[in-house]
Amino acid sequence: MQDPVLFLLFIISRFWWIILPIVLFFPLKVLYFHWVRWDVWYKKHKWILLEVKTPKEILKPFKAMENVFNMLWGFYDGANWRERWCEGELPTTPYWFSCEIVSLGGKVHFYFRILEEWRNTIESAFYSQFPDIEISLAEDYTQKIPQDVPNKEWDLYAEDYTQMRDYLYPIKTYPTFFEPQGERIAQEEKRIDAMDSLLEGLSKIRSDERFWVQIVVNPITNKDIPFITRGKALIDKLANRPEKPKPKPMLLEAADILVSGEPPGGLKESKEFIPPEMKLTPGEREMLMAVSNKISKFNFKVWMRMVHLYKRDLPAPRLSTKLVRNYLNQFNTQDMNGFVYWGATRTRIHYFLPKRRLYFRKRRLFRLYCQRLPSTFPRSMEGKLPLYRRLPILEIGYKGPGIGGIMVLNSEELATIFHFPSKVIIPSIPYVEAKKGGPPPALPT
Repeated sequence: MQDPVLFLLFIISRFWWIILPIVLFFPLKVLYFHWVRWDVWYKKHKWILLEVKTPKEILKPFKAMENVFNMLWGFYDGANWRERWCEGELPTTPYWFSCEIVSLGGKVHFYFRILEEWRNTIESAFYSQFPDIEISLAEDYTQKIPQDVPNKEWDLYAEDYTQMRDYLYPIKTYPTFFEPQGERIAQEEKRIDAMDSLLEGLSKIRSDERFWVQIVVNPITNKDIPFITRGKALIDKLANRPEKPKPKPMLLEAADILVSGEPPGGLKESKEFIPPEMKLTPGEREMLMAVSNKISKFNFKVWMRMVHLYKRDLPAPRLSTKLVRNYLNQFNTQDMNGFVYWGATRTRIHYFLPKRRLYFRKRRLFRLYCQRLPSTFPRSMEGKLPLYRRLPILEIGYKGPGIGGIMVLNSEELATIFHFPSKVIIPSIPYVEAKKGGPPPALPT
């Protein structure tokens, strides 16, 4: 056959039963995983919302909240081949939980959205560190708002947050929020609680507004995201340590021995008497210690967002873009890391059909908040499935800034941005008014 078109048609007519499955494998794989993960696995689990009320004053250090996150890391459960392909579990940790700070018309609440089967474990973790708190089952506040927002009555502003630099660089954490100790002054009395600014702003919204802040947490290991492997390589780079030579094949080593007369692996005489670590500046040494501290603790995959809902018949509030950003700015440093808003999720569009695109973006972000799912998705699914039904990107490894709203934080960083207030000084925050005690041990039964 001289005509290539005819030759190609001949091949297809004879071997279509081999070519067709290869061509359709990837699109069918995407559709199958969408069905088995969303319509089968996700919907068969029951999620509940727990509200936490704190006492008027908490004397526990911030370390107590870090211990809680360390215990909750135990929910890690990587899926095997059968669980991924047959039952629909995600390749990495298939389960996650959500920490939420919510203002409903100026009344501030602390919520945790978890699987129902986790309730006893999570309550035990919290009560072991904060015995004076109260935990109760609550209704999902997101369902008390019309689910077709934005509509004629409600409008919203929303945005997600991401990290400024590579996730290996930590943010400023709670140990740096202590003032130097004075004479006979307890350290707890000199603690600076960065959350006071956020709670103060949330308590001042109008009665017809809703302001939601969400931090969704997913435990990970070095197998899921190589934070330990990459962290050690970064430490060696910061310490100016020479790279280890790659092992040579046996024949090349034998040739080197014959030429140089030195044994394999022999060290060349170094003219440097001072190790590279001793040449670091104080700032470089501090950065090296911070990276080492981050990878030494339990790490989590995190996505964080806010949604501000308000009535259309009233002037649009100006609180949306500033409140959470100002709160997160307290943890930013110029030489380490920090938080910035992610422009792809900001509900402001100026070019190319702005009204239509803005409407769909608001709808998508509202649904993702209610479902506690991230705002980034597998590229293979982008544009092929409805916006409100795309799967989370939990199985895709984080490769640094620019991926989107997915961040990597350790337990110390999480406890810094989410913890219970040291002192409840805002009347709109419900708190435990009386301490509960158990029955006396000699009480007859």
